[in-house]
Order: sequence, then C-alpha cells, then structure tokens
Amino acid sequence: MSVVPGNGVRLRRANGGDVDFLVELMTHEDVEPYMAGSRARDRDGLLAEIDRSEAEPEEFGRFVVEVERDGGWVRAGGMGFELANKRSRIANLGNLAIHPDFRGHRISDDAAKLLQRHLLFDLGFHRLQLEIYGINERAQHHAERAGFVHEGARRLAYWRHGEWVDGALYGLVREDLEP
Repeated sequence: MSVVPGNGVRLRRANGGDVDFLVELMTHEDVEPYMAGSRARDRDGLLAEIDRSEAEPEEFGRFVVEVERDGGWVRAGGMGFELANKRSRIANLGNLAIHPDFRGHRISDDAAKLLQRHLLFDLGFHRLQLEIYGINERAQHHAERAGFVHEGARRLAYWRHGEWVDGALYGLVREDLEP
C-alpha cells in the first residue's frame, strides 16, 4: 500500500530497510515516554513486527509515514494496527510516532486519516480504536483532530515511568467517514 494524497504525506508498509529509522524513532527521548511499555523498540522486535506485517497484511500492519521533500520522499514517522476482533471487524491502532524534526505540520493527522481510510475501506474494518496515556495531551488532541471520538478512560490503569497513569480511549467507526 502506498497512498499519496495531494498534501505530500504518504504511508507505506515498513520493510527491513526501515528498521534503523524505526529503532531511532521509538527510542528517541521525546518519543519513548509516550509509547506503550509493551511496544517493540529494539531491532529484533521491530524486524519481527515488519515480518508479521508482510505475512499478515489484513491482520497486522507496521507502516512508515513519509513526507515529500525536495522532490523525494523522506521518512517522518511510523504507525500500525492489529486485528482486535475478526467477527466484529475491529482494529486496534498504535505505534503512532512522528519524529520531532517533523512535528508541527499536522503530518500525524494526515497519516492517521490515510490509515483510517485504508483500514475501513480497503481492508473492510468497521471500527478502529486506540488508547493513549492520559499524560499525552498532544496525542489526545491529535486523535480528536483526526476524527476519533473520546469514549472514556481506564483510570490509573498503567504503571509508566514511576507513576500510575490513565488510558484515554478513542474510537472511530466506518459510518463516521461515510457521507
């Protein structure tokens, strides 16, 4: 999948050549504190996710976000999804991270909308859901700008960096994007 809208942002499935970029991104000091503690951050874990994304494209995806710069495409971030419920066609979204060098241009909003459309209309999911640490206000604002509805919270659910934090729950259904 490679989707290129008019705004110079595209998504593509990650491949082995992206692993060093993804390791750097996931371990960056301005990114790591906001990523789920269970997410892969090392080379082997990320390679395993890339392999799974290639082997199970309708159930798991690890994507690279690219932006158009100087006539070419450069990596700016990453994101992914995983099948949560096959019968009800629900996908969990996660791993959204934009490298700090590319923040402030709404790249994450454009990339999220591309992934939403791909999952809902190309792969046939009905519901997309995600959970964000309550301490990550920037990500919560992003989710709302990208069309997700705040559905609730898991109070003090996660032990992260020495404290209990909430999980903010968001959802989007196919009908939210249909005319």
